[in-house]
Amino acid sequence: MQPDIEIARQATALPIEQIAEKLGIPGQHLYRYGADKAKVDLDYIASLDDQPDGKLILVTAITPTPAGEGKTTTTVGLGDALNRIGKKTAICLREPSLGPCFGTKGGAAGGGFAQVVPMEDINLHFTGDFHAIGAANNLLAAMLDNHIYWGNDLGIDARRVSWRRVVDMNDRALRSIVANLGGVANGFPRQEGFDITVASEVMAVFCLASDSDDLHRRLGNIVVAQNRAREVVTARELNADGAMAALLKDAIQPNLAQTLENNPAFIHGGPFANIAHGCNSVIATKAALKMADFVVTEAGFGADLGAQKFFDIKCRKSGLRPDAVVLVATVRALKMHGGVARDDLGKEDIPALQRGLENLGRHLDNVAQYGVRAAVAINQFTADTDGEMAAIRDYCGARGVDAFDCSHWADGGAGAEGLARKVAELAESGTSEFQTLYGDEMPLWEKVQTIARKIYHADDISAERVVTERFKQLQDQGYGHLPICVAKTQYSFSTDPNLKGAPSGHNLSIREIRLAAGAEFLVVVCGDIMTMPGLPRRPAAEVIGLDEDGQITGLF
Repeated sequence: MQPDIEIARQATALPIEQIAEKLGIPGQHLYRYGADKAKVDLDYIASLDDQPDGKLILVTAITPTPAGEGKTTTTVGLGDALNRIGKKTAICLREPSLGPCFGTKGGAAGGGFAQVVPMEDINLHFTGDFHAIGAANNLLAAMLDNHIYWGNDLGIDARRVSWRRVVDMNDRALRSIVANLGGVANGFPRQEGFDITVASEVMAVFCLASDSDDLHRRLGNIVVAQNRAREVVTARELNADGAMAALLKDAIQPNLAQTLENNPAFIHGGPFANIAHGCNSVIATKAALKMADFVVTEAGFGADLGAQKFFDIKCRKSGLRPDAVVLVATVRALKMHGGVARDDLGKEDIPALQRGLENLGRHLDNVAQYGVRAAVAINQFTADTDGEMAAIRDYCGARGVDAFDCSHWADGGAGAEGLARKVAELAESGTSEFQTLYGDEMPLWEKVQTIARKIYHADDISAERVVTERFKQLQDQGYGHLPICVAKTQYSFSTDPNLKGAPSGHNLSIREIRLAAGAEFLVVVCGDIMTMPGLPRRPAAEVIGLDEDGQITGLF
């Protein structure tokens, strides 16, 4: 079995100009980053506004194992398969964070023969977008502290500074720190902390903005603190929004790369779905829809997180309307939900798998609430048996949903052609009746209750008094129309990562609520989830390095 990196290195990538030609992008509208990747000019994208949109396909998944269930791999394989059956298709992915690349989960460029390339660049620095986002975020933090130091004309209450610095790395030591130590010359000491870059509101603004002007507007609306009268203070009042937009001037242009089968892939933006909204940029998705007949995109982690946020945040804010959904399932994850220990997932256990199928069923029910029809992709692993695969197909068939054995990891697009034909049929049927889960006018507390009850199947939500008062304050301040972004564990419908299957009757405990006025949503932090992850006992970084020829080793 070849490592992903070796498969990627053996691929023959086309010059990026040839990939752009497949979408009709003239060469003069490309900003090249080497021979095989480029950014696409926003002015050219804006010129396509009068073009009809293609069909939008969302790839999501069941509740995952720590290694993930292959949403990105399936997105790439499905995109290649659609192109193989004659459908002009582009895929839209998120950019990987360095945190999981050097931690446990790995990168986000797909796997096997369903990858995007250049894999090493994409998983490491790519075109520098994350660095620009981190710099813009931290510039705002520096200007905030500088304003307080030089007289504090805005009357900012240093006890009510909410803006946090970020770094694109798992680093638990930075979760809670004391800043500005060292005396008067260094400012006023304050407890604060870091988030990982993918959880930054600047990342969310970047991914939800419709164009450069909207990006600038949203950056200015970011709330960084309160003044002594408990009024909000924004980035615009600090005169930071212009410089932040300047740092993001190039980054906001979507990145064009390619799959191993030389099909176009937009890779742009990268929020996590367990602590952020989990979708690639609106700009990239909308651009792809103008250039291709089919667009396949993915949303992070299970459908209770990624798909829910794709529907209720990204689609709500952008006007996107999905035409079909693919729900990715794996034998190993279903057995885990059926009670099999992680070390035993490679052994056949049909009874355990059948118990775990309730997790798949819960996700299918949740997707159906949004009025979009779904198909199931069984992402095949070498240890999966015919009996286990048949059990999944039988279960889905009894529910009136088609499930397909997908071998795209081993066979590329050819291994997902059956799924591609079904997805094309669903998307072209015109049967999608997309709707969001709740209306804008619903009070904030009830929005969280609705998500908890209808998606997580919780009995109710709860929070300490300081949090409930913050809900009321935000409602009274005019933020009640905003949607909710729940931050919670990705390993369970509940806030307990060890509660597998399809639990019901639990309670969603809310620890904190954060206003993201620029992104135009509220982040509700639940359970023990952290917005700055830590590295595992044996991080992947320990085995990554360079060989004697200067090539990267140990990267997947």
